[in-house]
Amino acid sequence: MSTLKVISDSEFETEVIRADQPVLVYFWAAWCGPCRLMASVVATIAENYGDRLKVIKMEIDPNPLTVAQWKIEGVPAFRIFEDGALKAQSEGAVSKVKLEAFIDAYWFS
Repeated sequence: MSTLKVISDSEFETEVIRADQPVLVYFWAAWCGPCRLMASVVATIAENYGDRLKVIKMEIDPNPLTVAQWKIEGVPAFRIFEDGALKAQSEGAVSKVKLEAFIDAYWFS
């Protein structure tokens, strides 16, 4: 079981790009209503997928370098990275079932 880890620009390289397992990065903003709705869903994903997926939470406003580098244009946004490469992406609030389907499609595609 894993916990949701909050990171900043300075930690992105180590925590995501150099991670030894796939990583789901959840980009969010404090002013974003849909992001607040996603908070409990993302926490549940971290618990349920923690044995095979590292789950990272990153606020966009204090982390402009990562946001620009990975072209985050709207929040909430999700990116799956593995071996330093972007493997899948999604933007917008989704249900727990749809977020699980997004993650599962990555694994089984």
